[in-house]
Amino acid sequence: MSIIFRPKYISFDCYGTLIYFQMAPVARKLFADRIKPEDMDQFCKDFSSFRLDEVLGDWQPYYDVVYNAVLRTANRWKVPFREADVAEIYAAVPTWGPHPDVVEGLARIADKIPLVILSNAMDAQLVHNVEKLKVPFHRVYTAQQAKAYKPRMRPFEYMIQQLNAKPEDFLHVSSSMRYDLMTAHDIGIKDKAFVNRGHEPGTPFYNYAEIADIGGLAGLVGL
Repeated sequence: MSIIFRPKYISFDCYGTLIYFQMAPVARKLFADRIKPEDMDQFCKDFSSFRLDEVLGDWQPYYDVVYNAVLRTANRWKVPFREADVAEIYAAVPTWGPHPDVVEGLARIADKIPLVILSNAMDAQLVHNVEKLKVPFHRVYTAQQAKAYKPRMRPFEYMIQQLNAKPEDFLHVSSSMRYDLMTAHDIGIKDKAFVNRGHEPGTPFYNYAEIADIGGLAGLVGL
């Protein structure tokens, strides 16, 4: 790896990057009685788009984000909306664990560079997911604390301010260009790593190092 970073902090997106984000699989199961198999991929894409749209506005609890996204997706597809589906999706989030590469990859750097999480989550959700990562984190910040969701800038500002740091102190790591790396670029975080998990394309304009999984992170920081 030709690009080597030695940051003061390594900050991470959590869901999708570290934790295997299973929103689409849960939606597939719950809506199997209302959506044809050949339409399910597009249904899940629409659900994802509505979730993104919901987090772009004023702060609302994550349950409301999921509720509104499910409702809007059901309305678009003209199928019945059931609040029980929202409750099941929301309750599933804290049960999700890491991608297979994550625990070992984090363990290689956790005692050498302080690790930070910046997540679009509620405090009560995220604590259970972080426990499954099995490494110590210097700080864990949530959208609930920042009162805003990524890709808005406010969560990044909150993290930087809480650490009494500067944007150049960070290497920010994410599998999402739209939620994380574009905004990290805009706020002045020069060092970024794109974990290419296949759910979003890269955008080279934003100047990042690409890695296949968290196992590649140690090489980026010269460990």
